[in-house]
Order: sequence, then structure tokens, then C-alpha cells
Amino acid sequence: MQAWEGDTNCLNCAIRSTALFSGLTAQDFEKIHDPVEQVTLKPGELLYKVGDTGHHLFTVRSGLIKLVQYLPDGTQRIVRLVKSTDVLGLEVLVNSQYEHEAVVLRTTELCRYPKEAVIQLSQTNPVLHKDLMAQWQRALTDADAWLTKLSTGAAKKRMANLLIRLREKGADECYLFSREDMGSILSITIETASRTISEFKRLKLMTEIRPNHFYLDIEGLEAIIAS
Repeated sequence: MQAWEGDTNCLNCAIRSTALFSGLTAQDFEKIHDPVEQVTLKPGELLYKVGDTGHHLFTVRSGLIKLVQYLPDGTQRIVRLVKSTDVLGLEVLVNSQYEHEAVVLRTTELCRYPKEAVIQLSQTNPVLHKDLMAQWQRALTDADAWLTKLSTGAAKKRMANLLIRLREKGADECYLFSREDMGSILSITIETASRTISEFKRLKLMTEIRPNHFYLDIEGLEAIIAS
């Protein structure tokens, strides 16, 4: 893991309007005695593990992280993907430990801030409290979509839903990761994931721009979902 890079300029953050601290003022930030820090992590690096004591929350500035839980037999299940503007570690506001293993899938920039500061500010700042509730609802909505769109139905529909969810903001493009991870997300075999991707390429539903970076035919993918 790269070293934390020190204080970040929250007031002038490029994603501040959609991030957790969007409603805070300069006076609010003065109450955060521990610094808000920024870090860049590479694919495969671990942010935290299941059961680690949580002292911080994290906002994803850019990139992609998988949240993993392990079954008794050691099998991993990817329970959620988090990307730009998502918040990780909300559970430590009510519990002391992280509930997932957070593993980087694509080079990721994060901001890290102390949970005690979030708790203190949320008690006195109604805007932050509302933003926290919105983040909880966002995570719940993602969990519902995971169950209804990514874990049931035909493999083609699951894959189409996943590709659309991976779509880059403001563009009909996405980055893919390993077929093993895709199989874990969609509850299908690696072979089925590979075969489905190959078929989507043949049908021009996805066109490779550069390694693991694809242009998506959103209309065609939505047609598969609706079929």
C-alpha cells in the first residue's frame, strides 16, 4: 500500500458536490482535528479486512473496489462493488469492526477521514446527517439490486446488468476485471462468464478499446435485460 499522502483540500475537491462532506463549511472542517488524507492504491491491494477495528471511513474519488465476505468453506462472495463518490466503512459508525474485506480491482484514489469526527459533526450538522442517511440508502439500494439483478435470472441478463452498472459516469464505456471475480459477482462459473463475454463481443454489444476497457452498446444490453 502506498503511504497516505497527507491533508487533502476538501473544500476544493472535484467530487465534493456528490461526496459525503458536500454540505460542510470551512468552520465545520476546522472541527476535524485529525487530517483528511488521500491515498492511491493499486489493483490487488487490501484496504481493510473483515473484523479489523475501524477508525476511519473512506470516500472513493476514482477507481473500483470489491467488498468480499467468505463462506465457511473459504469460498469468497463479492457482495458489492464501490466506485467514485461511494463511501466505505459506514458500519463502523454503529459497530467497531469492518464487515467486509475491501480489495482494489482498479487503481483507486481514496480519501480517509476519522469516524469520530463524522459522528461528532453528524450530531450537530443536519446536512451531514442527511448525507449519511443518503449513503445508507444508496448502499441498501445497491444490495437490493445485487439480489434482484445480479444473482438471479439467465447469465446473459446478469452480465448485461453488471456491464451497465460498471459503466463510467458520462460515458458508454466500462473497465472489466477477472472472469473469476465476474463469476463470483454473478454466481456463475468462470467458464460461463468467459463464454458470455465472448458472445457479447461477437454481437458487438461490447467493443474493446484497449485491454479490459470496452465501449458498450447500452441499447443492445438493455434489450437483453428486457427480453
